[in-house]
Amino acid sequence: MTRPQIVSRAKWLTARKALLAEEKAFTKARDALSARRRDLPWVKIETPYEFEGPKGRESLAQLFGGKSQLIVYHFMYGADWEQGCKSCSFWADNFNGIGSHLAARDAAIIAISSAPFATLEAFRKRMGWQFKWVSSAGTRFNRDFGVSPEPGQPLKYNYATTVRQMDELPGISIFTRTDAGEVYHTYSCYSRGLDMLNGAYHFLDLLPKGRDEQDLPYAMSWVRHHDRY
Repeated sequence: MTRPQIVSRAKWLTARKALLAEEKAFTKARDALSARRRDLPWVKIETPYEFEGPKGRESLAQLFGGKSQLIVYHFMYGADWEQGCKSCSFWADNFNGIGSHLAARDAAIIAISSAPFATLEAFRKRMGWQFKWVSSAGTRFNRDFGVSPEPGQPLKYNYATTVRQMDELPGISIFTRTDAGEVYHTYSCYSRGLDMLNGAYHFLDLLPKGRDEQDLPYAMSWVRHHDRY
């Protein structure tokens, strides 16, 4: 960390107020961007996806749990993996306890992965997570929403023209359900678009060292499953 300039409280307050003006402008710009996100057109879900979960086989519409909005975290967990992705686990640690708050605003949150349900459930219990987690094994769900490649094909990720040679990648997709039971896809984000869902990173961004990842082999090489630190 670069040694900071040491100043009087009065000079610090002047600098802080200048930054506050920029923070307020950023907040307003973010609010405007969020409004544009909500104004995106919808796509009707025509594929009859079915998932394996604690209640057995469930359709996408059933995963809403009576709410009209559904947040899906595409959790990286391959069918033959010994444990879930440590980075996705870092994100998932932020989901505990928020379900009741989301439910109060007519929304549900769920994780979906390609590993078998029994595997997911065992890992969920190990990590102490409370959110619902279901398996998309045997469906095209992961491929259709851009987090798994077609068999034998590279994956185009985050709507990009470049490809990544990986079997699983993370993402978030948003769905809504009408009173008639129709389900629509409204939004998905990937890569750095997921940052806003990680409260720990936002706290780190407030610190003098920030995320302190610039000298690491890759950004999240320091991350461990929370029971492995």
